[in-house]
Amino acid sequence: MMPNPLEELTLERLRRRTSMKWRAHPADVLPLWVAEMDVPLAPTVADAVHRAVDDGDTGYPYGTAYAEAVSEFASRRWEWHDLEVGRTAIVPDVMLGVVEMLRLVTDRGDAVIVNSPVYAPFYAFVSHDGRRVIEAPLGPDGRIDFDALEHAFARARNSGGNVAYLLCNPHNPTGAVHTAEELSEVAERARRFGVRVVSDEIHAPLVLSGARFTPYLSVPGAENALAVMSASKAWNLCGLKAALAIAGPEAAADLRRMPEEVGHGPSHVGVISHTEAFRTGGDWLDALLGGLDANRTLLGDLVAEHLPGVRLLRPQGTYLAWLDCRELGLDDPVTNGLAVVSDLSGPARWFLDHARVALSSGHVFGTGGSGHVRMNFATSQAILAAAVSRMGRALRAHPP
Repeated sequence: MMPNPLEELTLERLRRRTSMKWRAHPADVLPLWVAEMDVPLAPTVADAVHRAVDDGDTGYPYGTAYAEAVSEFASRRWEWHDLEVGRTAIVPDVMLGVVEMLRLVTDRGDAVIVNSPVYAPFYAFVSHDGRRVIEAPLGPDGRIDFDALEHAFARARNSGGNVAYLLCNPHNPTGAVHTAEELSEVAERARRFGVRVVSDEIHAPLVLSGARFTPYLSVPGAENALAVMSASKAWNLCGLKAALAIAGPEAAADLRRMPEEVGHGPSHVGVISHTEAFRTGGDWLDALLGGLDANRTLLGDLVAEHLPGVRLLRPQGTYLAWLDCRELGLDDPVTNGLAVVSDLSGPARWFLDHARVALSSGHVFGTGGSGHVRMNFATSQAILAAAVSRMGRALRAHPP
């Protein structure tokens, strides 16, 4: 049995890292914010990268090995046997792949619907590419609210132009893993309103016990949709850029219109590492999922013990926890009736200043995010316990 990857690296060793997670804040801060895990590389992935470097295999990506590996993984893990290599394309990373796929099905000025609160770059990437974001807020349970979704579909359709729905599956930041029934409802409504779905499935391998991942393209009615997957979150490869765009059978012609130069963007070493992760990284992933499951349980206990008044929305997938801190009275600051716009405010700013714990500020995730924080629990149990106990001590020492 493989060891729990979350328990292999000490805090001292982690602080030697030069990535954003460990360098954006001073050394006295415990960083539980950006989606980067505190793990070593899976051994088979590390070996593949070492071989590439030793062989000087650092040129341009080529071939279909990545798509073949994802197809094999999908068949084994999710019983999805219809991922055809001929309906795929490599793209630089998931968000750039999302942008390229939205360009295939929408024009500048068209509407793109998102379920808020949602991964903050959805807003930036969509709006910077000249599309309009329309929110369909999640329900109080952090899941898709189908009345809100249908209202958003109708509103977008009535505004004219093409309409796309950027689905987050599993959902970041609430950790909801959409069921096959929910996704079938999405597909039915999308067909009825003439909405094209693009599904971000970067967290697909990170589904914890009690839930099951369903690829959006595997449900009836999703044949005209597009999706994008990557090994970057599940195997901690965000610094090795590569992702796979996938078209449903009716969207294959759309994907073929993607400019050929988009495929020049992925790193060849990234493609090698992601391919190896999907092909041979299953045992390591299983060990990771066991560790994340234990951390999810521990986090629930820690929040109950140290953070009374904070409500943890128990995630079904990802390694991200959504904490409702509104009862603490640490709401985002308001000036002249308008919320202050910054990357860090409200409870996240307060916990950074008073507890020296870095969390993601909920307000950047859109409507419904204010007064919340997102916590990355993909770390050792010692670091997780230290962070939450720091937060509790700060609340007792400096009551709001």
